[in-house]
Amino acid sequence: MSEITPEVVTHLASLARIALSDDEIARLTGELGHIVDSVAKVSEVATPDVVATSHPIPLGTVTRPDVPGVTLTPEQALSGAPERDGDRFKVSAILGEEQ
Repeated sequence: MSEITPEVVTHLASLARIALSDDEIARLTGELGHIVDSVAKVSEVATPDVVATSHPIPLGTVTRPDVPGVTLTPEQALSGAPERDGDRFKVSAILGEEQ
C-alpha cells in the first residue's frame, strides 16, 4: 500500500497553490495511491536484465530511400507559367508591396 495520505495530498495541494475540497482530497488520495502502487509494481520487474522498449514489436522504416531522380529542366518547369523572369517564376506583389 502506498504512503499517500490525505495529509500528503493537502500538503501537495498547498505547494501547488490549489484549493481542494474534502471530497477532492479523499478522491485524489485514492487515485494518487493507486498511481504510486502501479509505479512500484512496474519498478519491481524493471531490472537491468529487462530491456526497455517503446513498442511491443519492432518497427521498420516506412520511408523510401532518398535516391536522386530525373528532374524537370527550367524550361519544362516554366512552360505553364503565366509570367517568368529568366529562369524564375514571376508573381505579383502581395499585401500592398507593389513596386
